[in-house]
Amino acid sequence: MWLYILASQKNGTLYVGVTKSLSKRIEEHRDGRGSEFARRYGVRLVYAEPFADPVEAIAHEKRMKHWRRSWKIALIERANPDWNDLYSTVHLD
Repeated sequence: MWLYILASQKNGTLYVGVTKSLSKRIEEHRDGRGSEFARRYGVRLVYAEPFADPVEAIAHEKRMKHWRRSWKIALIERANPDWNDLYSTVHLD
């Protein structure tokens, strides 16, 4: 299971999600089938975290959706300071 964050651009609009297949889900977002957010803003995968337990992943996603924006940005910048599109450089699944 994967927890992921998409961004429209560096410091742009953020989207938090969880999925069993990260590569499939990102493809859905990029094709405009994933969410209204993706259709409206375009997406780049800026953060991804694997979870062994789906219940834990979903619980963390729900918590993270209530985080302050600054906390999400700090998390992204610790793992991916340049806000690179991780999907284009690393195959995650």
